[in-house]
Amino acid sequence: MNRGTFAIRAALAALCCAATALVPGARAAPSRLESEIEQRLRAHIDMLASDAFEGREPGTEGEAKTLRYLGREWFDIGLVSGTNDPGHEWFAPVTLVAREPASSTAQFRRARRPVYVDPEGVLMLTSGKRSLVRDAPLLFVGKAQDVDFTRAELAGRVAVLLDGDVEGGARQNALLGQGASAVLTVLDGERTLEEVAARRRRSGYALADDSLGGDLEGFVTREAMVALLKGSKHSLDGLERLAAEPGFTPLALDITASLEATTSETTIRTHNLIGKIPGRRSGAGAVLFVAHWDHFGNCGEETAEDRICNGAIDNASGVAALTEIARLLVRGKEPDRDIYFLATTAEELGLLGAHAFAENPPLPLDQIVAAFNIDSVAIAPAGTPVAIVGRGMTALDPLVEKVARREHIKVVPGDEANEYVKRQDGWAMLKHDIPTVMVTTAYGEIALMRAFFDGDYHRPSDDLSHPLELGGAVRDVRLGVALGRWFADVERVPGPVPPEGKAPPSPQGN
Repeated sequence: MNRGTFAIRAALAALCCAATALVPGARAAPSRLESEIEQRLRAHIDMLASDAFEGREPGTEGEAKTLRYLGREWFDIGLVSGTNDPGHEWFAPVTLVAREPASSTAQFRRARRPVYVDPEGVLMLTSGKRSLVRDAPLLFVGKAQDVDFTRAELAGRVAVLLDGDVEGGARQNALLGQGASAVLTVLDGERTLEEVAARRRRSGYALADDSLGGDLEGFVTREAMVALLKGSKHSLDGLERLAAEPGFTPLALDITASLEATTSETTIRTHNLIGKIPGRRSGAGAVLFVAHWDHFGNCGEETAEDRICNGAIDNASGVAALTEIARLLVRGKEPDRDIYFLATTAEELGLLGAHAFAENPPLPLDQIVAAFNIDSVAIAPAGTPVAIVGRGMTALDPLVEKVARREHIKVVPGDEANEYVKRQDGWAMLKHDIPTVMVTTAYGEIALMRAFFDGDYHRPSDDLSHPLELGGAVRDVRLGVALGRWFADVERVPGPVPPEGKAPPSPQGN
């Protein structure tokens, strides 16, 4: 063999190695590929989490900068618009409404005579613009635990509930869902009305619609409830004792209430970014990758030196991974199915961008074979196994595990990571019957994620002031590419993966 022939063959071999490094499952030159991925991830995060992007708050200049950057990157990679709407290429409009409590009114009567209660002792709130009930009888429901209510019992009544320092609003929501006109929670434990008011004073967000009504929920101090029951045949102490007895049943009180709450509204216009790789087989369905681009803007204390919540891990790292998965998939062979890439807005405000996508999708939702969410991936070091967030809630698990085995990646058994399933866009997709999981190293060693939640999560310290761990994120990207190839292949996945059930089950641990 002469030197010229040898040089040509060596060059061809080098090109072959470079090409196979971009193919999922290929083992040639992994260090070079991983180095390339990590460098690009870091560059995206450094840009998106910089102070220049102002914390990526929806409806601000920070959003405009974020979407300009991502849109340019996606176009340069070779994606095409995925909105399937010529009037809104790339950027799908999402209109939000920010609501803050405005007014609260509570009036009570016994035998048609007014009963005075200090207005400072009652707080009424609504999830809509205005909610009102007039002359509704009060029904004492105790702690509403292990009690089966019928709609006839609750309809037209105000359910009076003992707080008992039970966290969350599940009981209140259940009572409203079962037909109560309103819920009035008696703060009989450690929680104070001031604490409730401070928490609820922050804006609540929703997708804009024409609805004027909403749930009506109130809180009353122990002192105000004692005053309300004065002259009644029941005292608050007596009601608490009754509620603690076995076999307790709801008790009608001899009091009626007229309750009203209103909110003030601000409209926020924001956008989802949608790109895609067109498949070569029209009508074969689609694969969807999702990551939220938004964060909180300025969320530090007003007196703090650093107020910007940059969201480096949450979720500049996720959209960086989404972008690099797209880059590597574009470089491969043309897929059978369309592969969509969705960067959602308003995840931090209640998964609203994901809900907006599902309510006005660019394709029929039943054509989505599988969806993969990506969130806060700059957590785990290289070599960490992956966990499936949403395990057991779709039929995707065995196929995901099969692809992971082909990539020589260990999958953590069990569903411990489902503790967090409601805290990411995948939950919104599941609620719309889109088979969705999050497959990530970030939950592979769950103690690392818990430490993040207890530390920098949703704080100004989630920024670029300390080194980011991207070893696991690189693995997430490589597995994401492999999953995209696998599920976009009609030979390997002939059709939509059937759902396990219409409504996703509640996760363990919530």
